[in-house]
Order: sequence, then structure tokens, then C-alpha cells
Amino acid sequence: MAIPPMLETALTALTTFFVTIGPLESAFVFVGLTPAFTRAERRRIALRACLIATIVLLVFLFFGEMLLARLGVSTPALRVAGGIILFMIALDMIFARSSGGLSLTPPETAEAARRSSLHDDIAVFPLATPLLAGPGAMSGAILLAASVPGGPVGLGLLALALLAIMALTLALLLIAQEIHDLIGLTAQKVLVRVFGILLAAIAAQSVFDGLEAALAEAVPAAAGLPASPAAPD
Repeated sequence: MAIPPMLETALTALTTFFVTIGPLESAFVFVGLTPAFTRAERRRIALRACLIATIVLLVFLFFGEMLLARLGVSTPALRVAGGIILFMIALDMIFARSSGGLSLTPPETAEAARRSSLHDDIAVFPLATPLLAGPGAMSGAILLAASVPGGPVGLGLLALALLAIMALTLALLLIAQEIHDLIGLTAQKVLVRVFGILLAAIAAQSVFDGLEAALAEAVPAAAGLPASPAAPD
């Protein structure tokens, strides 16, 4: 039985945002960055970080594709490039590597530790970006917007999915210490690998769709024929 397009869009968006934003991983990082902060300070930092990250990702969701179109980047090219980026991030998750696509790079980690030790505000950096609104989440937002069916309704559905994941992220940050004590590091690593496999499948499908659309445009053009209309997503 076929899944309705809008339900499929919602499920894909929720999965993509959940994996690329990483609410659970972010909660573990948050615990490590805020041992010297009071509960009220942690709550304030979590609220600001989630608000800023949400605004950043909404901008990429609604205007990212438009910006790339102004630069002459076609939708098939965006799907292939975005799929490759997400696939590389998925490999990092599966093999527990850190390249900066989904987690902090070593220099960013050092700067974050320094700011934390000095009791500086870490809401903007490193929490809002690059931890929550990082390259993976930004690429995912643009990629989803480029392939969503239903026009404004589809975009609205993507925005709701993003808001739902950010609300979950905020909730997990607020109880980050309790989650850290309950789940532990081993269970977290297992979950990250499972989500990495899901993200790899989404990324591969994006590359296949982009290549299919590019071939549909290129073959008629090579034969001197008008390109066939793109198949609906």
C-alpha cells in the first residue's frame, strides 16, 4: 500500500531533521559544556540556542533554494550535492568519526571548552551553530525544500517538522543531565549508528532522484528534443 505523498514528506522531514540536528547527541554535549552553570543558566542557554538555531534553519528552508537558483544551481544538482553531503555525515555517524558535519571539530571543541570554563554564554557558539544548526541540518533543510511536493503546503509541513524536532531538542536539553544518567554513552553510540543508517538511505535516494532528473533533462537535450516534464515527487 502506497504512502500518501504528504505523509511520506512528513516522515522524511522528521527523520532528516532528527538525524542532522541530533537532539540526543546535543543533550550529551550540553551536559559536558555546562557543569559549572546553574540550572537557571542552563535553561536560559538552552532556550536561546534552540531559538537561534530554529531561525537559522527556517531561513535555509525557505530561502536556501532561491539563493542557489540565483547562483545557477539546478534542482537535480542540489539533490545530488545535498545527498552526497548527507551521506558523508551518515558515514561519520555509522563509523563514529568526527568531520564537523554533525559535531564540533577539534578547534571548535577547544573553543567551546574555553568559553565554558570562563562561564561565557555558549548559546550562540557552539550550541546554536554549529552544533544544532550545522552543515548537515542546513543541507538537509535546503534539500527537503527542493524536493517537497505540494508547493507552500509542503513547505509549511517541512516547517512544522522542523519546529517539532526543535521542540524535542529543547525538551531534551532541559533534562540533559537526567538523560545522561539514564542512557549512558554506550546506548547513545548504538542509537547514533542506527540513525546514521537511516540518514544514509535518505541521502542515497536523494542522489538517485537527482541523477534521474538530470538524465531526463540531458538525454532529450542531446537529441535536440524538448525536455520532458519532471516527474512529481
